[in-house]
Amino acid sequence: MGDTELHAQRRPRMPGEGEGSRPVSRKLRVRQSQTVVPFGVGAVFDIQGESFVATGIGDWPGKGRQKVESARLASRLGVTGFYAAPATANDRYDTPDAPGVPYIRFPSWLFCGACRRMKRWRIADEKPGQPPRCTSCSPGRTLAPMRFVQICAAGHLGDIDWWFWAHSRREAGERRQCGEREKLRFLVSERASGLEALSVSCSAKDCGATRDLLDILGTHGMRCSGRNPWQRANEATECVKPVQVVQRTAGNLYYPVTHSALDIPETDVRAHDDDVVAERVRQHDLWVPLCRDAGKPRAAMYREVIAEDTGADEDLLDALLREETGQAPAEFGDTASAPARPDLSREEWAAFTAPTPPATRDFALRETTLGLESETQEPWVGLRRGLGRIVLVDRLREVRALSGFTRVSPDAVAVPADTARRLRWLPAVEVFGEGIFLTLDRSELADWEADMGVRQRVAGMNADLGRSFQKDRLEALTGPELAPRFVLLHTLAHLLIRQLSFESGYTTASLRERIYARSEQDQYGILVYTAAGDAEGTLGGLVRQGEPPRLAETLLRMAEAAAWCSADPLCAEHTGQGFGNLNRAACHACALLPETSCEAGNALLDRALVVGGEHVSGYLETIVTAARAAAATALEQP
Repeated sequence: MGDTELHAQRRPRMPGEGEGSRPVSRKLRVRQSQTVVPFGVGAVFDIQGESFVATGIGDWPGKGRQKVESARLASRLGVTGFYAAPATANDRYDTPDAPGVPYIRFPSWLFCGACRRMKRWRIADEKPGQPPRCTSCSPGRTLAPMRFVQICAAGHLGDIDWWFWAHSRREAGERRQCGEREKLRFLVSERASGLEALSVSCSAKDCGATRDLLDILGTHGMRCSGRNPWQRANEATECVKPVQVVQRTAGNLYYPVTHSALDIPETDVRAHDDDVVAERVRQHDLWVPLCRDAGKPRAAMYREVIAEDTGADEDLLDALLREETGQAPAEFGDTASAPARPDLSREEWAAFTAPTPPATRDFALRETTLGLESETQEPWVGLRRGLGRIVLVDRLREVRALSGFTRVSPDAVAVPADTARRLRWLPAVEVFGEGIFLTLDRSELADWEADMGVRQRVAGMNADLGRSFQKDRLEALTGPELAPRFVLLHTLAHLLIRQLSFESGYTTASLRERIYARSEQDQYGILVYTAAGDAEGTLGGLVRQGEPPRLAETLLRMAEAAAWCSADPLCAEHTGQGFGNLNRAACHACALLPETSCEAGNALLDRALVVGGEHVSGYLETIVTAARAAAATALEQP
């Protein structure tokens, strides 16, 4: 996939003038895949010293959008389909006025680094192909965006009222005497450091109000505009949420709500029709009352009881209700937030574990082994006993869609990608790649999960999860109950990705995980894969590492490396670390990955469940012990 032209203030960015009068070729572009993550709708994007925010998909051009097919994901999200941003076909032959995804300039308050004057930039000031310039300096200096903006938990983003900030130490009567609202300066003092050295001053005649930025961050009783920068004034709502002032690049300014699905062929194993859990739901005493009262307040109570008694997840209950009542999925535009994250693992697990793997052009599998059939010595025998099915994914296609975003915290009110709530499609991107799918041995896993020490350790993590602000998001991955297998498989995927990054040539940021660990669906596997925007996919290096005997050697080295962390014994003995204490023995030195690689945001990890700890049995503990003994024996031999 290529780039997409970056539009500013709903006008195309054209080649323009550089500093002074020297003409330069200036195009602002963003990668097509980045229009979903990390610079999707609502995200602030810095480029070449300028700052923009991505507008809602209602402002996307009608021409040039590329259809992205994913019927399964569209059905689960209740939308009609997906579109990718218009792409520039070729750097040499592209059209200067080619339509692109709109990004408008934000914040609108800019300042000159020479004269320190502040300027409120408006659409009428925009000149195609030229950055904003100071009209008071000669030659005109490029204006820089202010560093601070305001957000609220309702998902709104706006400029700080810098005039109010400069006059905030004065009485209301004194403030009213200043009639100039845009004669401001952004000053830097040489007598102080940090935020105390920065101040906003009013240069209006007979005013001189000023205030430094020492305590700018946080809440100050400012009013929320009730909208995002790309929304029109008539789209503003009455917002009573407290405003928070943050840096323009702060981590809590933007949390995208994304969904991902593999393009898998239809299989004979259906998700609901012949499923044992679905049959238990239909036989439940409250199933008929739930179908009769669907949509009423009491339905939530019925659902909770049925889910607890049968082990059915929310996604399964929704599907069965649609089958029974004939109701279509809820209209995306009618909800107050983006759709909940659906469970898409059921069909993917069925495809990977089918006796005869299904195959299409974009989903090519072949089963293999660890190559340890003739081994009779430990640790190889133990490794063969602990692992189950190994499947090499020569080609896969993944669709990543953006349904909305939140601000302040991940569990805040979600703003849909179409803020006008008129469209039934979502922005998405397709990527192609390869991967390695492996499962644990079912009986060995069951015996390990029955261990009381294991269950107690995971129960403590489950209690922390229940108190966490990430509870709803993570339960969409773990299922209604955090099972020991999820923490084990999740940690195993992280450790394997870190080890593969040393041996396959891929960086950790280019490898991703998919965890199949829902105990109610009898899942017990992981997929480690890489994908790229090019239609040809990747080069096969990851699949090569999955062929025998390379994968067995990689797994053994992974287990040995995981048994020791440079932060031990602190890391190994930790009773809770990470956001909300959701991790145990897992830190940046041993188990954490880049956020783009992890489904669960680097939460619910515990290295001790893999290699063992002081009070818990690890699934691969006997393999690590045997490997150490074999190494010691080899050293003792002459």
